[in-house]
Amino acid sequence: MAENAVPRETVLALRDAIARLERDRPSGSCLPTLKTEGEHAGFSASGRFSTLQDDVLPLGVPALDHAMSGGLPLKGLSEIRVAETRDAGAATGFTLGLAALCQARRKAQGELGPILWISEPMAGQEAGEPYGVGLSLLGIDLRAALFSRPRNLQQALWIAEAALGFSVFSAVILEIRGNPARLGLVESRRLQLRSMGSGVPILLLRQAGEEETSSAHLRLLVRPAPAAPFMLPDGTMLSTGIGHPAFHVIAEKTRAFSPVDAYLEWSSHARRFYPLDSVAVPLPANAADPVAVLPASVGRPGGTPALGRVVAYKRAS
Repeated sequence: MAENAVPRETVLALRDAIARLERDRPSGSCLPTLKTEGEHAGFSASGRFSTLQDDVLPLGVPALDHAMSGGLPLKGLSEIRVAETRDAGAATGFTLGLAALCQARRKAQGELGPILWISEPMAGQEAGEPYGVGLSLLGIDLRAALFSRPRNLQQALWIAEAALGFSVFSAVILEIRGNPARLGLVESRRLQLRSMGSGVPILLLRQAGEEETSSAHLRLLVRPAPAAPFMLPDGTMLSTGIGHPAFHVIAEKTRAFSPVDAYLEWSSHARRFYPLDSVAVPLPANAADPVAVLPASVGRPGGTPALGRVVAYKRAS
């Protein structure tokens, strides 16, 4: 029995090292602060990095960071989607916050770290074009920001794949609409491999899209959330005004055991995310329109609610 122990340990170590290369480790060993069996045996995912600390970008939200095995993957494809077009602004702001963190990380290393934002025509028509002042307020350095508006999705995929061949970018954002047939499992796999090779993260921003099979390591569903009041330097809360941009993020595809949702806000001053207590910012009781979702058309799922008691009146003609 003792003779088979060493070969079995070696096989387990090799399997763990290969899984780390694909960033698809088992959920039970996804904590970045602990060494894996492969690391104890002397194996690593690459010759340069010995842990996952340099392969992820922590967001500062413990629940979400834990679900993402330490933070946003800096190598590979990550998808941020919204179920409806009206939530595209929240997803765009969240994605730009991630890009700003990636750019700040590159700048801390003494690099320029430009960001490339690729938007297909339909996505731009529905959600609008980027605004320079808004990008700057979110923390994006406009001197190192490029925007591409290709004619169709095929050109957008070509530009994204070509850009991932250069390690100079700090992040590449690919904005699409819906679930186009041209962006399937094969195309997402190509983007995934190119990103893993160059070490440049690609963020797939999907408007009004459904869940589908892809090669993305991570998929997040983003919804808008009520903003919390501002806190003044003396510790009191500002009763008027609009707080920081707030997001409700649901981790749909991770290496966690179950989906994780978190509320967080983006501080334009500190250029970072902060956890947000959803109980502390409820919707006001006297809201003019407390209904969150408009009723669908008659005959469709979630149709208009019943009118209640119907009173019969005589016809006037």
